[in-house]
Amino acid sequence: MILEELHPQALRIATMLRERGEKIAVADGATGGLIAAALLTVPGALEFYRGGGIVYSFRARDVLFGLPRDAFAGMVSATEEYALIQAHAIRDNFRGQWGIAESGSAGSSKHPLGVASGRSCAAVVGPDGFERVRLTATDSDDRIANMQAFTRAALDLLEESLVMTARH
Repeated sequence: MILEELHPQALRIATMLRERGEKIAVADGATGGLIAAALLTVPGALEFYRGGGIVYSFRARDVLFGLPRDAFAGMVSATEEYALIQAHAIRDNFRGQWGIAESGSAGSSKHPLGVASGRSCAAVVGPDGFERVRLTATDSDDRIANMQAFTRAALDLLEESLVMTARH
């Protein structure tokens, strides 16, 4: 099962966040909740996990981010700009130090904004203006494989970001 595979990485992420006394909020998109689920495999996740949600509709986006619709004017999902605005909003709305957001098209059905299957963008934002973004393209229409690939890429980006910003 994918959560068993992701658990060691989630433990490393949790350890870094706990050591810093920092918390994260998560906006899953095409990952369908797998980013949050991976982090929640860690016992005592309340110590580092603020909350989040699955942004799978415009209504979910409106509720979770609390931004006016025109904040997204001209943006297309699965892009750096779109993932960053979501990462900032989820972090700020849940009052965490870190936010991670993933937006993409897992495939095998038509994306409402025309995003190609197998394309994802994850963004991580942290304290002191820290921002990082990663695009993932699998060139596949395999929905489950894409969801897993997008989740791994997002968690890799998060772990790398925490390592980069470690205070020594």
